[in-house]
Amino acid sequence: MSQKIKFNIVGMTCVNCSNAIERVTKKIDGVNDANVSFTSSLGEFDVENESVVNSIKAKIQKLGYEIATDYEELESKKQKALKAFRNKLILAAILTAVIMYFHMFYHHGKLSSSIQFILTFVVVFYCGKSFFIHGYGALRNKNFDMNVLVSLGTLTAFLYSSFIFFFPNLVDAKFAYVYFESAAMIVTFILFGKFLEENSKLKANDYIKSLLNLTPKMALLLKKDGTSEEILADKLQIGDIVMVKSGMTLPCDGVVVGGGAEVDTSVLTGESLPIYKKIGDMVNAGCVNTNGYLNVKVITSKHETLLARITKLLSEAGAKKMPISKLADRVANIFVPSVIVIAVLTFVIWAICGNPYYGMMTAIAVLVISCPCALGLATPIAIVCALSNSAKNGMLVKNPEVMEILKDVKTVVFDKTGTLTKGEISVYKTNLDKENLLKIANAELLSEHLISKAVVKFAIDSGLSLSKSSDKFENIVGKGIKVADGKILVGSEKLLNENAIFLTQNQKSEFEEFLANGFGVILAVIDGEYVGYIALSDSVRDSSKSLINELREKGVTSVMLTGDNEKVAKFIASSLGIDKVHFNVLPQEKLSIIQEYQKGSKVIFVGDGVNDALSLKGADCGIAMNSGSDIAKGAGDILLVNNNLNSVSKLINLSEKTMNVIKQNLFWAFFYNIICIPIAAGVLYPSFGVLLNPAYAALAMSFSSVTVVLNSLRLKFGRI
Repeated sequence: MSQKIKFNIVGMTCVNCSNAIERVTKKIDGVNDANVSFTSSLGEFDVENESVVNSIKAKIQKLGYEIATDYEELESKKQKALKAFRNKLILAAILTAVIMYFHMFYHHGKLSSSIQFILTFVVVFYCGKSFFIHGYGALRNKNFDMNVLVSLGTLTAFLYSSFIFFFPNLVDAKFAYVYFESAAMIVTFILFGKFLEENSKLKANDYIKSLLNLTPKMALLLKKDGTSEEILADKLQIGDIVMVKSGMTLPCDGVVVGGGAEVDTSVLTGESLPIYKKIGDMVNAGCVNTNGYLNVKVITSKHETLLARITKLLSEAGAKKMPISKLADRVANIFVPSVIVIAVLTFVIWAICGNPYYGMMTAIAVLVISCPCALGLATPIAIVCALSNSAKNGMLVKNPEVMEILKDVKTVVFDKTGTLTKGEISVYKTNLDKENLLKIANAELLSEHLISKAVVKFAIDSGLSLSKSSDKFENIVGKGIKVADGKILVGSEKLLNENAIFLTQNQKSEFEEFLANGFGVILAVIDGEYVGYIALSDSVRDSSKSLINELREKGVTSVMLTGDNEKVAKFIASSLGIDKVHFNVLPQEKLSIIQEYQKGSKVIFVGDGVNDALSLKGADCGIAMNSGSDIAKGAGDILLVNNNLNSVSKLINLSEKTMNVIKQNLFWAFFYNIICIPIAAGVLYPSFGVLLNPAYAALAMSFSSVTVVLNSLRLKFGRI
């Protein structure tokens, strides 16, 4: 059976680097597929078995890149690489300034040219060494990336000047002119552009880094004798109890077993106001106790906390490619060979016209100015910025492909209980006597359903002492529960009818008023006899109504699916202003209803329960509530960590902004190349006498990438 392995890869400079790694590693026996993102520096490989892991690592390192074992090491190596980049940039800038001084203010004699040759050699082959290493590796693997263009352009300028310097008598006097400064300036300007780009990319990803720094290193472990001991947070075990004093950050996910405190959860949910947490409430690592004290029982390991899962998902999401990103990758991959052909043609045409010197300079300018860095950056950097912003606001996008879909959504389908409503169901009224209520509550103890929990809680609050039944239990999804082969039935009228129990009109009239007013009602049967009803209530989320109004203003149709009966469903739909409602829907029917809506438009499904998992997967975009089941959270494309339904509208807004920024980036990347390549080739020379110096071509190329990054950063800091 195949398996997936992941590596953090350091040193990729553009999309062609990641393409090169994908192409090379796919050729290794035992590697079924490879997906590498240069933006997130993550490579995912589908392999037959672990025996090929070392081969993959060796191939990647042979191409000139490094492997980092985890995110911390990756960040450390990136910071180290950026520092080395900066130092080389400073050295290159100083030496280039000296070269320019001799080039502009000294006669091109032996001494001046010697100094320029030596200094340029240092700039090109020391400061710009990485371009040649990656360019050579790319050529060996028949992958033409940006490093190939930079290497070709720089080497051509340097070798031509060196030939003139060492063999001046072999060249016509009118062409005997050295251009060491061009080679040095190309390297310096490209280093400058790459430094700005890498620095901006690190900032775009710094939300992940800030998440990693949230969990405290130390924790106060509460011992059995009542004393506390400060230990490393990494040493905490499931079941340990930690003390969290006012002002301290929670070191773990857990449940409050003592005390009470106001907790700042803004880092996970975006909620600005502290939330009071009491005994029995869940709390998460990274949140801050702002007032009070808590004793918290650890319920997850360090690597499974909500914070750890968010960090992992965010990192992985950046590695996934959207359709528009794949298009840009394909274009970038065929772009470089096309540019090389254009550069050769440029040289040939100028040479035929009698000026091979201009031909060489324009060919270099074409090679340098055409680097497809901006094209490769256009989509991934925008996605990374958008995902960081959404995560900061409590919306975790696990599948970035949906960011391309959300803006086109015309229908949003909601599950009712736990989604539009809080799912905090409670018993409003019952006509069961204490003896029958005890039997029903004992049966409900066997189920984890919210309704069952509400009945159990009501029975306990009524002073009954419960004991779990050992009889055979059957959960009939969407209808109720069946215990002891039907001896006890609790659920809908449909469940009763299927078991040949039919209510009289008098019996129905006892609870019809509750149904008419939007309450839920479950019916109880003991030993084949109907014994009474339980009326249930569920409160609507504060954010539900405002979201439905916002969707209507956007022209988006709202739909509610529920297993409740018609009256309850219509009562909730009417109070929220929902456009369409489907009631008495079984879990397996939800997906087919969603598929019907998909025939007319893109559909979002928002749900929280185990029975919503299919619909979350089947919709164009599945949004899961964090308060829901683990299965639903795993199935959704997006997880609302903040449990705020208004986030659905914000996600649609963010999708529109993201796609606009991507289109702007692609437009400027293509527009820049379409305009600049002909100018670099000398098309303006016949009419205006204008030729583009290769050094300025390098400067223009660098700033095109920086422009794309800066344009994308608007997504990270802008309001959604």
